[in-house]
Amino acid sequence: MLDLKAKNNQLIGTSESHESVSGRDNGIDSVTKNAPDEKLKI
Repeated sequence: MLDLKAKNNQLIGTSESHESVSGRDNGIDSVTKNAPDEKLKI
């Protein structure tokens, strides 16, 4: 599960749980592709 937090540490989103590493990685790739200007802390 991945939590997305704003700069003020407020939780603004939570990912779904993934059953596999590849599912998780595909989810991260999707966010990176669809929000290219946002920074992800993984």
